[in-house]
Amino acid sequence: MTPPSSPIHTPPARGFARRLATCLVGLAIFGAGIALIVNSDLGNGPWDVFHQGLADQLGIGIGVVIIGVGFALVLLWIPLHVRPGLGTLLNAVVVGVVVDLVLPILPDTDRLVPRICSLAAGIVMMGAGTGMYLGANLGPGPRDGLMTGLAARGWQVRIARTAIEVAALGLGVLLGGTIGVGTAIFAATIGPLVQFFIPRFADPDSPTASDSSYDTPLDVRPCPGS
Repeated sequence: MTPPSSPIHTPPARGFARRLATCLVGLAIFGAGIALIVNSDLGNGPWDVFHQGLADQLGIGIGVVIIGVGFALVLLWIPLHVRPGLGTLLNAVVVGVVVDLVLPILPDTDRLVPRICSLAAGIVMMGAGTGMYLGANLGPGPRDGLMTGLAARGWQVRIARTAIEVAALGLGVLLGGTIGVGTAIFAATIGPLVQFFIPRFADPDSPTASDSSYDTPLDVRPCPGS
């Protein structure tokens, strides 16, 4: 009797290459989405209100600020005993680089319809990009780890996320970042979009997530002894 055939498993190297490619493409789409939202001038997401405000105060590109803030946040993981991954470092660098590459080539316009289209496209792209880089499961983004580190110390995830984003938004407003109707639309739609995209991009060889919250990693564990 011929034994039943065994299922074909993707070799680890090929599986990692696929996840890495998914992560990089997702981060690039995410960064391009940020650029579209910023260019719409209708209101940024909470973190990008802060990034833009700080960039304006320092006279540097918003992408440079995104990179700098990302690495600064990773340093805050140390007392929270959250372990970064390859995706963490890629997130900190790639998003900011793409924002500063894309933003200068986007056309400026005072017409409302193109600005609304830019906002809508940017939010959808950020949702899709988030689903891709989280689905790759190569490590949480810098802002993810701060939230989950607090959650590991007894904070509810939603409370931790809300507190962090409200703080970022408040600082951004004080620094002169753009807040508007787009900020409210972003807050209302990004969660459902991420929930929609994560299962479509989750790697079959990685843990999946049912959490619909924006910027929530699929598989984040505190370091031993935390």
